[in-house]
Amino acid sequence: MVSSGLYAQLVGVGAGLLLLTAVLIVWRHSLRSSIRLLAVQGVGLAWLVAVIGLHAGEAALVAVAALVGVLKAGLLPWVLARGAAVAGVQRDESRLNPTSSLLIVAVLTALAYLVAGPLLAASTDPAVRAVPVGLALVLIGFLQLVTRRRALSQLVGFLLLDNGIAAVAFLTAGGVPLVVELGVSLDVLLVVLILRVLTSRMQAKFGGTDLDELTELRD
Repeated sequence: MVSSGLYAQLVGVGAGLLLLTAVLIVWRHSLRSSIRLLAVQGVGLAWLVAVIGLHAGEAALVAVAALVGVLKAGLLPWVLARGAAVAGVQRDESRLNPTSSLLIVAVLTALAYLVAGPLLAASTDPAVRAVPVGLALVLIGFLQLVTRRRALSQLVGFLLLDNGIAAVAFLTAGGVPLVVELGVSLDVLLVVLILRVLTSRMQAKFGGTDLDELTELRD
Protein backbone atom coordinates (compact mmCIF):
# COMPACT_ATOMS: atom_id res chain seq x y z
CA MET A 1 0.00 0.00 0.00
CA VAL A 2 1.47 3.36 -1.08
CA SER A 3 0.89 6.43 1.10
CA SER A 4 -1.35 9.18 -0.32
CA GLY A 5 1.44 11.75 -0.62
CA LEU A 6 3.84 9.37 -2.35
CA TYR A 7 1.00 8.07 -4.53
CA ALA A 8 0.25 11.59 -5.82
CA GLN A 9 3.94 12.18 -6.59
CA LEU A 10 4.34 8.85 -8.42
CA VAL A 11 1.19 9.46 -10.49
CA GLY A 12 2.52 12.92 -11.36
CA VAL A 13 5.84 11.45 -12.51
CA GLY A 14 4.09 8.94 -14.74
CA ALA A 15 1.68 11.50 -16.21
CA GLY A 16 4.53 13.94 -16.79
CA LEU A 17 6.52 11.27 -18.63
CA LEU A 18 3.54 10.50 -20.88
CA LEU A 19 3.02 14.15 -21.82
CA LEU A 20 6.73 14.91 -22.25
CA THR A 21 7.29 11.99 -24.62
CA ALA A 22 4.20 12.97 -26.64
CA VAL A 23 5.52 16.52 -27.07
CA LEU A 24 8.96 15.25 -28.08
CA ILE A 25 7.45 12.82 -30.60
CA VAL A 26 5.69 15.72 -32.31
CA TRP A 27 8.78 17.93 -32.16
CA ARG A 28 11.36 15.42 -33.43
CA HIS A 29 11.59 14.58 -37.14
CA SER A 30 13.66 11.42 -36.69
CA LEU A 31 11.54 8.30 -37.01
CA ARG A 32 14.03 6.29 -34.96
CA SER A 33 13.83 8.86 -32.14
CA SER A 34 10.02 8.83 -32.30
CA ILE A 35 9.96 5.05 -31.92
CA ARG A 36 12.34 5.21 -28.95
CA LEU A 37 10.20 7.89 -27.33
CA LEU A 38 7.14 5.71 -27.91
CA ALA A 39 8.91 2.92 -26.01
CA VAL A 40 9.66 5.32 -23.15
CA GLN A 41 6.02 6.35 -23.16
CA GLY A 42 5.08 2.68 -22.83
CA VAL A 43 7.26 2.55 -19.72
CA GLY A 44 5.43 5.61 -18.38
CA LEU A 45 2.05 3.99 -18.97
CA ALA A 46 3.16 0.76 -17.29
CA TRP A 47 4.49 2.87 -14.40
CA LEU A 48 1.09 4.52 -13.94
CA VAL A 49 -0.75 1.19 -13.93
CA ALA A 50 1.72 -0.31 -11.45
CA VAL A 51 1.40 2.70 -9.11
CA ILE A 52 -2.41 2.48 -9.20
CA GLY A 53 -2.24 -1.25 -8.54
CA LEU A 54 0.18 -0.90 -5.62
CA HIS A 55 -1.88 1.90 -4.08
CA ALA A 56 -5.08 -0.16 -4.35
CA GLY A 57 -3.34 -3.33 -3.24
CA GLU A 58 -4.47 -5.21 -6.37
CA ALA A 59 -2.01 -7.78 -7.68
CA ALA A 60 -4.00 -8.12 -10.91
CA LEU A 61 -3.25 -4.49 -11.81
CA VAL A 62 0.45 -5.07 -11.22
CA ALA A 63 0.21 -8.01 -13.65
CA VAL A 64 -1.55 -5.74 -16.16
CA ALA A 65 1.29 -3.21 -15.72
CA ALA A 66 3.81 -5.91 -16.62
CA LEU A 67 1.78 -6.81 -19.72
CA VAL A 68 1.54 -3.16 -20.75
CA GLY A 69 5.30 -2.77 -20.35
CA VAL A 70 6.10 -5.84 -22.47
CA LEU A 71 3.74 -4.85 -25.30
CA LYS A 72 3.88 -1.06 -25.38
CA ALA A 73 7.49 -0.53 -24.29
CA GLY A 74 8.97 -3.59 -25.96
CA LEU A 75 7.14 -5.52 -28.64
CA LEU A 76 5.24 -2.76 -30.49
CA PRO A 77 8.24 -0.35 -30.74
CA TRP A 78 10.38 -3.28 -31.90
CA VAL A 79 7.90 -4.07 -34.71
CA LEU A 80 7.96 -0.40 -35.77
CA ALA A 81 11.76 -0.27 -35.63
CA ARG A 82 12.01 -3.36 -37.83
CA GLY A 83 9.57 -1.82 -40.29
CA ALA A 84 11.59 1.40 -40.44
CA ALA A 85 14.79 -0.58 -41.01
CA VAL A 86 13.26 -2.65 -43.82
CA ALA A 87 11.78 0.46 -45.48
CA GLY A 88 15.03 2.38 -45.02
CA VAL A 89 13.14 5.33 -43.52
CA GLN A 90 15.15 7.60 -41.24
CA ARG A 91 13.43 10.98 -41.37
CA ASP A 92 9.89 11.61 -40.17
CA GLU A 93 8.32 14.04 -42.67
CA SER A 94 5.68 16.48 -41.36
CA ARG A 95 3.34 18.97 -43.00
CA LEU A 96 4.07 21.44 -40.16
CA ASN A 97 7.30 22.99 -38.94
CA PRO A 98 8.40 22.20 -35.35
CA THR A 99 7.33 25.60 -33.98
CA SER A 100 3.80 25.33 -35.37
CA SER A 101 3.54 21.76 -34.12
CA LEU A 102 4.51 22.73 -30.57
CA LEU A 103 2.05 25.63 -30.56
CA ILE A 104 -0.77 23.31 -31.64
CA VAL A 105 0.26 20.78 -28.97
CA ALA A 106 0.04 23.53 -26.34
CA VAL A 107 -3.45 24.45 -27.52
CA LEU A 108 -4.57 20.80 -27.54
CA THR A 109 -3.20 20.25 -24.02
CA ALA A 110 -5.04 23.34 -22.76
CA LEU A 111 -8.20 22.07 -24.47
CA ALA A 112 -7.82 18.71 -22.74
CA TYR A 113 -7.62 20.41 -19.33
CA LEU A 114 -10.63 22.58 -20.22
CA VAL A 115 -12.76 19.60 -21.24
CA ALA A 116 -11.76 17.68 -18.11
CA GLY A 117 -12.51 20.65 -15.85
CA PRO A 118 -15.78 19.30 -14.39
CA LEU A 119 -14.12 15.95 -13.67
CA LEU A 120 -11.20 17.64 -11.90
CA ALA A 121 -13.55 19.76 -9.81
CA ALA A 122 -15.47 16.70 -8.63
CA SER A 123 -12.50 14.61 -7.49
CA THR A 124 -9.31 14.97 -5.46
CA ASP A 125 -7.94 11.57 -6.49
CA PRO A 126 -4.45 12.11 -8.02
CA ALA A 127 -5.21 9.52 -10.70
CA VAL A 128 -8.40 11.27 -11.80
CA ARG A 129 -6.62 14.63 -11.80
CA ALA A 130 -4.14 13.20 -14.31
CA VAL A 131 -6.91 12.36 -16.79
CA PRO A 132 -6.29 15.54 -18.88
CA VAL A 133 -2.88 14.13 -19.76
CA GLY A 134 -4.54 11.06 -21.26
CA LEU A 135 -6.97 13.25 -23.21
CA ALA A 136 -4.05 15.35 -24.43
CA LEU A 137 -2.32 12.19 -25.68
CA VAL A 138 -5.44 11.28 -27.68
CA LEU A 139 -5.55 14.73 -29.30
CA ILE A 140 -1.81 14.76 -29.98
CA GLY A 141 -2.12 11.29 -31.51
CA PHE A 142 -4.75 12.64 -33.92
CA LEU A 143 -2.41 15.54 -34.73
CA GLN A 144 0.37 13.07 -35.54
CA LEU A 145 -1.97 11.10 -37.80
CA VAL A 146 -3.07 14.21 -39.70
CA THR A 147 0.26 16.00 -40.12
CA ARG A 148 2.74 13.18 -40.80
CA ARG A 149 3.36 12.15 -44.38
CA ARG A 150 4.94 8.71 -44.01
CA ALA A 151 2.88 5.62 -43.21
CA LEU A 152 5.17 4.54 -40.36
CA SER A 153 5.00 8.01 -38.82
CA GLN A 154 1.22 7.84 -38.88
CA LEU A 155 1.45 4.44 -37.23
CA VAL A 156 3.38 6.11 -34.40
CA GLY A 157 0.45 8.54 -34.11
CA PHE A 158 -2.00 5.63 -33.94
CA LEU A 159 -0.08 4.06 -31.06
CA LEU A 160 0.18 7.44 -29.34
CA LEU A 161 -3.60 7.76 -29.57
CA ASP A 162 -4.02 4.22 -28.22
CA ASN A 163 -1.74 5.04 -25.26
CA GLY A 164 -3.92 8.05 -24.49
CA ILE A 165 -7.11 5.99 -24.52
CA ALA A 166 -5.49 3.37 -22.28
CA ALA A 167 -4.26 6.07 -19.88
CA VAL A 168 -7.75 7.57 -19.55
CA ALA A 169 -9.23 4.12 -18.91
CA PHE A 170 -6.71 3.28 -16.19
CA LEU A 171 -6.88 6.69 -14.52
CA THR A 172 -10.68 6.94 -14.40
CA ALA A 173 -11.65 3.33 -13.73
CA GLY A 174 -8.69 2.30 -11.60
CA GLY A 175 -7.59 -0.14 -14.25
CA VAL A 176 -9.23 -2.81 -16.38
CA PRO A 177 -9.26 -6.60 -15.98
CA LEU A 178 -6.19 -8.48 -17.21
CA VAL A 179 -8.19 -10.44 -19.80
CA VAL A 180 -9.68 -7.25 -21.26
CA GLU A 181 -6.30 -5.53 -21.47
CA LEU A 182 -4.76 -8.61 -23.03
CA GLY A 183 -7.48 -8.72 -25.70
CA VAL A 184 -7.20 -5.03 -26.52
CA SER A 185 -3.39 -5.13 -26.62
CA LEU A 186 -3.37 -8.14 -28.92
CA ASP A 187 -5.84 -6.37 -31.23
CA VAL A 188 -3.52 -3.36 -31.37
CA LEU A 189 -0.55 -5.64 -32.03
CA LEU A 190 -2.45 -7.31 -34.88
CA VAL A 191 -3.28 -3.93 -36.44
CA VAL A 192 0.36 -2.82 -36.17
CA LEU A 193 1.60 -6.06 -37.76
CA ILE A 194 -0.87 -5.71 -40.65
CA LEU A 195 0.07 -2.07 -41.25
CA ARG A 196 3.75 -2.96 -41.01
CA VAL A 197 3.30 -5.58 -43.76
CA LEU A 198 1.38 -3.09 -45.90
CA THR A 199 4.13 -0.50 -45.40
CA SER A 200 6.76 -3.01 -46.53
CA ARG A 201 4.70 -3.80 -49.62
CA MET A 202 4.34 -0.08 -50.39
CA GLN A 203 8.12 0.34 -50.08
CA ALA A 204 8.77 -2.62 -52.38
CA LYS A 205 6.21 -1.64 -55.03
CA PHE A 206 6.42 2.17 -55.08
CA GLY A 207 9.89 2.78 -53.62
CA GLY A 208 8.64 4.87 -50.69
CA THR A 209 6.03 5.31 -47.97
CA ASP A 210 5.21 9.00 -48.42
CA LEU A 211 1.42 9.02 -48.67
CA ASP A 212 1.35 12.46 -50.32
CA GLU A 213 3.40 11.09 -53.21
CA LEU A 214 1.19 8.02 -53.50
CA THR A 215 -1.94 10.18 -53.99
CA GLU A 216 -0.39 11.43 -57.23
CA LEU A 217 -0.23 7.93 -58.72
CA ARG A 218 -2.59 7.17 -61.61
CA ASP A 219 -3.44 3.97 -63.49
